[in-house]
Amino acid sequence: MAAPTVSTAHFVNGSFTESDGERIDVINPATEEVIASVPSGTQSNADAAVQAAASAFEAWAATPLTDRVAAVRRINDGLKARADELAATITAEVGTPITFAQKVQVTNPVGITAGVLAEVEAGALDPVTFGNSTVVREPIGVVGAITPWNFPLQQMVAKVTPALVAGNTVVLKPSEIAPLTAGLLAAIIEEAGLPAGVFNMVHGTGPVVGEALAAHPLVDMISFTGSTRAGRRVAAVGAETIKKIALELGGKSASVVLDDADLVRAVKITVANGYMNNGQACSALTRLLVPADRHDEAVEVAAAAAAKYVPGDPALESTRIGPSVSAAQRDRVIGYIRTGIEEGATLAAGGPEPVEGRGYFVRPTVFGNVRPDMTIAQEEIFGPVLAVLPYTDDDDAVRIANGTQYGLAAGVFGGDADRARAVAGRLRAGQVDINGAAFNTRAPFGGFKQSGNGREFGRYGLEEFTELKSIQA
Repeated sequence: MAAPTVSTAHFVNGSFTESDGERIDVINPATEEVIASVPSGTQSNADAAVQAAASAFEAWAATPLTDRVAAVRRINDGLKARADELAATITAEVGTPITFAQKVQVTNPVGITAGVLAEVEAGALDPVTFGNSTVVREPIGVVGAITPWNFPLQQMVAKVTPALVAGNTVVLKPSEIAPLTAGLLAAIIEEAGLPAGVFNMVHGTGPVVGEALAAHPLVDMISFTGSTRAGRRVAAVGAETIKKIALELGGKSASVVLDDADLVRAVKITVANGYMNNGQACSALTRLLVPADRHDEAVEVAAAAAAKYVPGDPALESTRIGPSVSAAQRDRVIGYIRTGIEEGATLAAGGPEPVEGRGYFVRPTVFGNVRPDMTIAQEEIFGPVLAVLPYTDDDDAVRIANGTQYGLAAGVFGGDADRARAVAGRLRAGQVDINGAAFNTRAPFGGFKQSGNGREFGRYGLEEFTELKSIQA
């Protein structure tokens, strides 16, 4: 795949801005080739962007809501118009199979923004009066948005468009691993004609640019998506200036298959969910909990399903699974597979052996006889690795499902709808799908426990970017 033609500059105060100094290579994970480079932003770059956003805030917050809605709608029209280019860019820098990039990585952001605009038009930001009080939602101020590489466009859009329509100004720090998608988004926003300084973007690393935003006294809110470890650091740095911190972090999501479920269907859906985006999804169902007396059957079905995920060129429409995003991520996943074997889990598919040829590929892997205390059942792997765990009854399944530090997502499969819903209600997770329900871009998304705090998407995600003010008369 040819290198995408995308601006690699920062975007500050209404224009793309080149900077001298170190560069960060962008590598195609399927070919291991350098396809571009972006500037390694500095603290001064971050400060310039924050200053621009702070200067633009008062006028943007005072802009009529109808005008802000129109501006964000133009951004969404730009996303739709450049959908093919966005999908190809995500495939080139992340390794996402092109079909998934088209159907999910680009389609979801369009749906997220449309959902936010629909909520605004339904009155989500309207004042509420009771007694002698009027409660209004006002923009927070300057929002620092720090986003990951695995769903680059989705996570940028989930922060930027609701923040803008609510009246905030934004400084985006995209992942240095997937910055080209961010360059396209910046171009789309430039074309939408927002005033200078309302949206800004600075490339660079988390320890430099991310920390500069988290620490900056003129940044009023940080919205961060990434690892739990990095989230802890963002929260600690941001606490020094008492800014609002919204965190969407890691997950170790359980798929609970009840004894009255269609086991084969449940296992196939779980495998597909766990392997989506090459296994690089924080909400992926990576723990499959099944009745102990059907464990071996479930492992057999999972292994057969995994065999259909043959690693291949993500630019081909026939490819179902592509590479890990980097050599470091590939090695990390393989390390977890080796740990699973060492700790006594049964390897039913895949394994740690390298995939021949170029690219950071990992064999889609299934483990059986996994104990809840094993490393592969407790830690987020971020690769195509499924752990199958047996349980004795519903209470045991709930105990195992809730027995990690995470609580981002979960799934429940069952024949009795009331029973499945009751089990879903007991799971400590921010989003639970029953019987493979469709993803809803207007439903709140976020985690319990160390999967973070705050919510994204729809009305609830929009509200995250507002402050409440009570006016008495």
